[in-house]
This record gives sequence, C-alpha cells and structure tokens, in this order.
Amino acid sequence: MHFITFSRQLGTNGTEIARLVADKLRYNLIDTEAIANKAREMGILESVEQMDEKVPSFLQRFFSHKPNINLDRLNSVIYELARQGDAVFVGRGGQILLKSFNCALHVRIIASRQRRIQNLVERGYVQEAASKAIEQSDQERSGFIKFAFGVNWEDPRLYDILLNMEKLSVSLAVDTVLTMARSSEIKACKLDSLESLGKLALAHRAEAALIESGVSYGQATSVSVSVEEPGRVRLSGVVEDEKSKIRAEEVLKTVKGVNSIDNKIRVHPADRHA
Repeated sequence: MHFITFSRQLGTNGTEIARLVADKLRYNLIDTEAIANKAREMGILESVEQMDEKVPSFLQRFFSHKPNINLDRLNSVIYELARQGDAVFVGRGGQILLKSFNCALHVRIIASRQRRIQNLVERGYVQEAASKAIEQSDQERSGFIKFAFGVNWEDPRLYDILLNMEKLSVSLAVDTVLTMARSSEIKACKLDSLESLGKLALAHRAEAALIESGVSYGQATSVSVSVEEPGRVRLSGVVEDEKSKIRAEEVLKTVKGVNSIDNKIRVHPADRHA
C-alpha cells in the first residue's frame, strides 16, 4: 500500500496532475467528491463541508469550538479513506496527516503568478477574476494549513518533491511523480500501518465527540483522548467533578469503533476562591 499527497496552488494544473497519476497507478483519488461521499457515509458531511480547505473566521474560532470539531471529523475521514488502500490525496493537509508513514510521497505543485493567471484565463476566466481567485485561494489554503496544523503551507520540508510548472508540461510532471512513486525508495506500508490509521481515525472521532459534548473544556478541565490499541480508548486529564468524568465516558460509548474505555481522568474540584 502506498500514498501520494498533492499540495497545489490554484492555476498550476495540480489537481489534473494528481488525477492523471491516480489513473495511471490505478490508485483511489481522494478529492472533494471522495471525501464528501465518505463523510456522508459516516454521518458527518456538514462538518466536513464547513472545513473544506478554508480557515474559520476569527469569531468562529474565538467564540465557538465548532471549527475544532469539524477539523477532527475531517481528519478522521482522511484516515478512514487511507485505510482503503493505495491512494492519491488532493489537499486537506494529507502531507502532514500522513507525514509519519514512509509509504507516502508528498508532492508540491507551484508556478509563477503570471503562469497561474494564464492557465486560468485559458480555462475561461477573465484576467481580473483569475487574479482575485488566485489570491483568495492562496489565503484560504495557507490559512487552513496554519489553523489545522500550525505550519507554513510553503515550507519545503513538508514535501519530498516540489514541481515548478513554469517550464514543465503536465505530462512531464506526471511522469516525474510516477518515477518517484515507483522507485524502491518509496517503501510499501508496513503491516501495522492499517492498524495505525484506524487508531488515528478513531482518536479524531473521539476527540470531536468530547469537544462537541462540552466535556473537554471548562474553568479547571483538561481532557485528552488516546487510542493505544484498536477499539480501546484511554481518557486522561482533569475534570471538576465525578459527574463530568462519567459523562466523558458515556460520550465515548456513542462513538463508532469504541469497544472499551480506560478512564484515567482525575477529579479535581475548582477553587472557587482563587
């Protein structure tokens, strides 16, 4: 099993390159449609659509926990799709979510602003509209990566190869990625990779459920979740009363994939006179 992730600027033909690579390798293409279909199957389509490579507004982040819930659910979808086998991921932070897997190749597609505008104009855009679309897309995609993972979208250390489409044709870019993907340096996933992906997906689902329930935050509350074995979730942290500890466990019992819960949450009443 192998993965290829694509991070692309609007107007670089990056999505087309990803699609062609997936076709030639006969890999699953994980794009907007595939993500939406999986999210619908999991019953979290609305959350995922709200987190579609766009950074939440300041007011949303400051006054609501909804962006964090949506992000955890999107990440759980990505990991669940990865479990289905060989795949090409387009955007959504795949280069970061799958960074620890040696079986993943991370590709960045860029071009000059002039080239990107020209490519969009050739698709039917008016030049001014193309320029505005590029500016908006760059802000949204870079902002999403910054919000979701706290890193710079353009950091070359996130990628194994960067393709500047200023001089490259789409076909040459595709051939270059295929050569790397088929090389012996890109190892197949280890046997435990599927298990790791499953645990990561479950952890994000559980985290989203806790945030949504309100259990994981409060004046003197800090609850975290980890998955050490498939289906076995560990709760840790501090809550103000026994009721909140029990509530956290009850919430996780409703999360699909949770088979057992190791509740290590400590109860520490808040000092009302502090």
